[in-house]
Amino acid sequence: MGEKIEFHGSDLEKISEYYQIAPEKIIKFGANVNPLGIPETVKKELSSNWDIISSYPDRNYTGLKETIGVYCGVAPSCIAVGNGSTELISLLISQRKPKKTLILGPTYSEYERELGLNGSETYEYHLRESDNFELNIESFLQFIAEGTDLIILCNPNNPTSSAITHGRLETLLTAAQKRNIFVMIDETYVEFAPDVAETTAVPLTSRYGNLMVIRGVSKFFAAPGLRFGYGITSNKEFLLALQTYQNPWSLNSVGAFAGERMLKDTSYIAETRKLICSERDRLYTQLSDMPGVKVYKPYGNFILVRLAKEGITSFKIFEAAIKEGMMIRDCSSFKSLKGEYIRFCIMMPKDNDRLIRCIAAQLGTGFF
Repeated sequence: MGEKIEFHGSDLEKISEYYQIAPEKIIKFGANVNPLGIPETVKKELSSNWDIISSYPDRNYTGLKETIGVYCGVAPSCIAVGNGSTELISLLISQRKPKKTLILGPTYSEYERELGLNGSETYEYHLRESDNFELNIESFLQFIAEGTDLIILCNPNNPTSSAITHGRLETLLTAAQKRNIFVMIDETYVEFAPDVAETTAVPLTSRYGNLMVIRGVSKFFAAPGLRFGYGITSNKEFLLALQTYQNPWSLNSVGAFAGERMLKDTSYIAETRKLICSERDRLYTQLSDMPGVKVYKPYGNFILVRLAKEGITSFKIFEAAIKEGMMIRDCSSFKSLKGEYIRFCIMMPKDNDRLIRCIAAQLGTGFF
């Protein structure tokens, strides 16, 4: 141990094998998944309805789209569903066929991979640490190169946990529309935001035909294995093209059944938001008072921290945490994130306390 090894946030098996810790004993601070687990109502209904596997799902996913429509406040005719948000991102890129794509970074590497597979030239606008990773919209708009035909944003962004709120989103979309640029916004983490209405671009889809918002249930509903995602756009021509080239029954019967019930579970949604919002505020305050670190205002269910004490590296903190059974994310693999950064998601209060004590101990602050 001590040698620098790179792990992805979901590399549980690889980490478990390397550090000789049973997977079930590792608290997954690196995965950004709701610590409450999937809703109990969904577990119960699934256990009583396994016979759905014997039937094809509705080819048009009518009931599911109606549920999504109510959940998001949009018409079902503006909705596409798929095998996770990853499939919809892939479909969007393959059908838009962008020649030149601007990505807001640092961010999720899958965007660049899919763009590369489809032959698009890519370039990044890097969020600046000097701006606390908040987007400078004027600088961003000036940065857009001639010939750009697709912009990709993750909002709230991973790994910075920063967000672009409504006013700046409208400015961006208006400018993109004038230049005939399509905008994809990945809202994987938006339901965790302090004010969802102020952060989501879903209401803007009715006014901007150059926009598609993509979401999934992997993080908020703790269901990455379900592979259920959905996209929203008012661009009917593009939506038809996307659905034409999508494999039939892309989302399986279990995903459609469980997904519909998740989005209706208002008690679970309220409980999740209460836990994440209160713990996020508490941890942000504690970290802001801790010597040797800089913390950035979080909008997602995770927090980005810069280690500012000499001799303290992100890998050192990662190893200290994993040896105590806590898996955080060493952010050194994120492009354009220069310096020593760690990212961890909000878990249950007692686990959050353990992690904060571990970080403080490594910094030698005696904070806890």
